[in-house]
Amino acid sequence: MAINLQKGQKIDIALSNMSVGLGWNPNEGTGQAFDLDASAFMLNEGRLIPTEGHFIFYGNTDSPDGGLHHTGDDPTGGNSADGDDETIMVNLAKVSADIQEILFVVTIHEAGSRRQNFGQVRNSYIRIVDNGNGTEIAKYELGEDFSVETAVEFGRLYKRDGKWKFEASGIGYKEELAYFVEKYYKGQVIK
Repeated sequence: MAINLQKGQKIDIALSNMSVGLGWNPNEGTGQAFDLDASAFMLNEGRLIPTEGHFIFYGNTDSPDGGLHHTGDDPTGGNSADGDDETIMVNLAKVSADIQEILFVVTIHEAGSRRQNFGQVRNSYIRIVDNGNGTEIAKYELGEDFSVETAVEFGRLYKRDGKWKFEASGIGYKEELAYFVEKYYKGQVIK
């Protein structure tokens, strides 16, 4: 039975091959289409991306170590009426030993020009699925009203004492994807 996580809750991850699925639905009558983008930042001990390749998103779908794979961009939130809109496959057995944390962020593409925010999105969640049997292990539903935020740190996998854990973060930002790239890549902009 899946664990329904609360904000800030942490659980042990006792598997290495999983999918991290993210889903959402735009509220009806909000005008333009919503293009939400799921990204993963593979961070070392200094909480930085070691190389550009450790930033996983629709434009860089595979990590250098083969541990992460982004299955592709869903520009409408319509990949599935009742399933994941974007998925990042994670095989912790392949993730480089120097990676201590994998941060999962969802941003709204062109949020400023489209005047969009997470308050206009409903049914947002992140979930972990065991790739071995397709069983949902844990799910965190974003219950807060992020009425000005254009990006949300949904959750993170992190290593503690050699074991992987997951934390449901639910931290909102009024920022675009470039903010996170700059923050976690030594202040450089990835082109």
